Amino acid sequence: MEHQTGPTLEPLRRLIRGRLAALPPGLAEFLLFGLKQAWACLFGGLMLGLIILTKFVWQPDWPVHRYDALFVMALAIQVTFLTLKMETFEEAKVILIYHLVGTAMEIFKVHMGSWAYPEEAVIRIAGVPLFSGFMYASVGSYMARAIRIFDMRFTHYPPFWATALLGIAIYVNFYTHHYLVDIRIALFAATVLLFGRVRIYYTVEAKPRWMPLVVAAFFTSIFLWIAENIGTATGVWLYPGQQTWHMVPFTKLGSWYLLLYVSFVLVTIVCRPQPPDTPQIRQGYA
Repeated sequence: MEHQTGPTLEPLRRLIRGRLAALPPGLAEFLLFGLKQAWACLFGGLMLGLIILTKFVWQPDWPVHRYDALFVMALAIQVTFLTLKMETFEEAKVILIYHLVGTAMEIFKVHMGSWAYPEEAVIRIAGVPLFSGFMYASVGSYMARAIRIFDMRFTHYPPFWATALLGIAIYVNFYTHHYLVDIRIALFAATVLLFGRVRIYYTVEAKPRWMPLVVAAFFTSIFLWIAENIGTATGVWLYPGQQTWHMVPFTKLGSWYLLLYVSFVLVTIVCRPQPPDTPQIRQGYA
């Protein structure tokens, strides 16, 4: 299946390459890698920026609640991405599913007292403001865009049914560990057994590079943990005992690591993993 690449950003590419041309090749490629990563996580970056901005400017007596404003702004970002073809409608459908899956888990976790949303909102269900689903959707958006932007290929990729079973098991454990034995240690082992041989081949400029998929998942979970600290520091949601802010425990890294596999399984429904010898069908900065 051929993927849309969105509006061309060739002038931006030429500008970036011109600026980086004077640098040592290794440093130039590293900086370009960072720029492409930033472009891939544009949705999440905009959401974090809005969360920080509204923390400092929003007033309690304004007619629109902060959470409701965040929902409207997040929806506007999603519509803009689709209008500019920065995401395909196929990807948006999967991201919508992830939005619903994430919201369902938010409702359950808030009900169980795992965390809470301290501010008022009109656009909410069972005490959960609906903008929260966009925080999950931003992870799916990042994955789909990164696959296209870096033209990612995969070796030794397991069959979809196996990855789907793992994703379901991980998601179900987020619920059942409140009542039954927490099997996350077994799930950690399962990710290594199933994906331990998988290499992600990605192209920054011209030469393909590779990284083990489980390593990429771990590094990504670190950035999500940092984003979670920003979310709690700005009071968007709070864990028990965070009336005075403190750092989110490092154990949450494991939760994000596992949740990334749920995200990845959903994204691969439309962005099917391709082997390295597949002709280039995903390209561009869009």
